[in-house]
Amino acid sequence: MPQIEEAQPKYLQIAHYIRDQILRGDLRPGDEVPSERQLAATWKVSRPTAARSLEALSHQGLVEKRQGSGTYVRSLEVNRRARELYGRARQTGKIYTPGEYAVITSAGWLEAPDYVAEALGLAKDRQAVHRRRVTNNQDGPITLSTSWFAPDVGQRAPKLTDPERIQEGTLMYVEKMTGRQGSYAEDRMCARQATEEEAADLRLEPGSAVLVVHHVVYDLQDRPLEFAEATYPPHRWAFEQGYPLT
Repeated sequence: MPQIEEAQPKYLQIAHYIRDQILRGDLRPGDEVPSERQLAATWKVSRPTAARSLEALSHQGLVEKRQGSGTYVRSLEVNRRARELYGRARQTGKIYTPGEYAVITSAGWLEAPDYVAEALGLAKDRQAVHRRRVTNNQDGPITLSTSWFAPDVGQRAPKLTDPERIQEGTLMYVEKMTGRQGSYAEDRMCARQATEEEAADLRLEPGSAVLVVHHVVYDLQDRPLEFAEATYPPHRWAFEQGYPLT
């Protein structure tokens, strides 16, 4: 049985072990992952615990259950810019490449919209910390994004309410101040017409098409750590994926 730290619930230990195999490429898209029965025997846990680990992987978008067949690794569609930003921040301590810069247009406490409150799991207290920024380079705006954080995070990471830039990026700063580490993220994407405010910030004609990404970062305990809404102008978004035809 693999050796994993005991700080996490057993089902998460199992889920994170399989997740790491998927992200390393040891398990590839289309590969079958161990069944509930196999996991229960290997990890010496009950079948419900094994089932919960597979549910966690499914919730993370990493696997899919095929009726009457088994559970398989999904083809991963990754928001490459988000992954590159986090990777750069961890390696260099800076989130942007030379020539890129962000302008913080607002920061502070606000009542979270319904979709933000739902993503962060806010119940009665709907007050949350937001940071709204426009990222640019020499060719103009790259993206407009707003990050949201639950009240407990905002209280422990006071720079979030300061309109000054956070050099290492908000997530790295939040990790440092809260002791919670980002583990994985989920993205939802849609295309729509820009709002008047988005069109102004991104220097677009009214009614231009934009790509909107809702990005949720979860910590090692599967708790939402950050919700971000990013809006990309039409000439800035391109997401690539290769896949076999057979």
